[in-house]
Amino acid sequence: MRAAVLVEFGAPLAVRDIPAPTAGGGEVVVEVLAAGVAPYAEDVFSGRRRYPVVPGIGGVGRVVHVGPDATRLRVGDLVWCDCTVRARDDALTPDITLQGWSARGEGGARLAEHLHDGAYAELMRVPTENVHPLPDAAGKDPARWSALALYVIPYGGLLAGGLEAGETLLVSGATGNLGSAAVALALAMGAGRVVAPGRNRAALALLADRFGSRVRPVELTGDESADRAAMAEAAGGPVDMVLDLLPPSAPSTAARTAAMTVREYGRVVLMGGVGMLGGPELALPYPWLMRNSVTVRGQWMYPRSANVGIIRLAASGALDLSGDRVRTFGLEDVNEAVAYAAAHPGPFDRTVLMPG
Repeated sequence: MRAAVLVEFGAPLAVRDIPAPTAGGGEVVVEVLAAGVAPYAEDVFSGRRRYPVVPGIGGVGRVVHVGPDATRLRVGDLVWCDCTVRARDDALTPDITLQGWSARGEGGARLAEHLHDGAYAELMRVPTENVHPLPDAAGKDPARWSALALYVIPYGGLLAGGLEAGETLLVSGATGNLGSAAVALALAMGAGRVVAPGRNRAALALLADRFGSRVRPVELTGDESADRAAMAEAAGGPVDMVLDLLPPSAPSTAARTAAMTVREYGRVVLMGGVGMLGGPELALPYPWLMRNSVTVRGQWMYPRSANVGIIRLAASGALDLSGDRVRTFGLEDVNEAVAYAAAHPGPFDRTVLMPG
């Protein structure tokens, strides 16, 4: 089969013939129809992010072979392949690898040695529990549905924070790729109002135009007190939950400013990259946390059950994928796809590789 292979960091991906995978126990082989290309993929392949990577994070495909322990999946089924693979020998704190992308810790690296091939190939071997049936409608536009790889990440944060219908959510980092997806998801889940702070005027206008009055854009100035007051005013009442999706380049002050808009007994979920490039730590005042009974938690990726939820939201139309701007590339053009994704990292821009 043909596949894009990362031969060495800093070199272009090489498209070549490699042996086709076979499914063992607890595994499925999928023909890849569409797989997203992250805006920061070039950073990964260049080695700047130091991920032990073979390309491709999740995708839409059709089952071509199932292992002996699959009871419901059938050859020909249209499926979503989740890249978040968990080791099966520790139910409490399983080691995790993002298949075709990165591994967390020594255990995750060992898991990645077994499942090292991602979605930038004609065929992909996937753990059975990571394969989820899709509605027939997804087969008409698999490229658009491959954006589930992006949407499911902030969906995991919204689930972690227990977002309820009618609540007010503040998305810190709302003008980014993940943040804008979080805005769309929160509205799909019934949020009454979403406060969307950011510095990118064009992205803020896009959110307002796409979603209407339930989204309240706030242009940030960098002044903590002024920005906190502006966000509180935009909320028009208590902020029930804050979801932080700020990138590594953002200062910790931006994360703190947004977090401290939350109401008494409110929730703050941290999913961004603040602090990964160094700089001051996130410093939330102890008395404020304690006296206001605020819950702060981190969330990396999402639970496996989130895949079923995100598919339901998209299948029902509550999460509308039709407004996403999708640009597709064939497998032979994988390096052009990586460059295009890097140049188009904005809200609702989707770069998709179609190996088939």
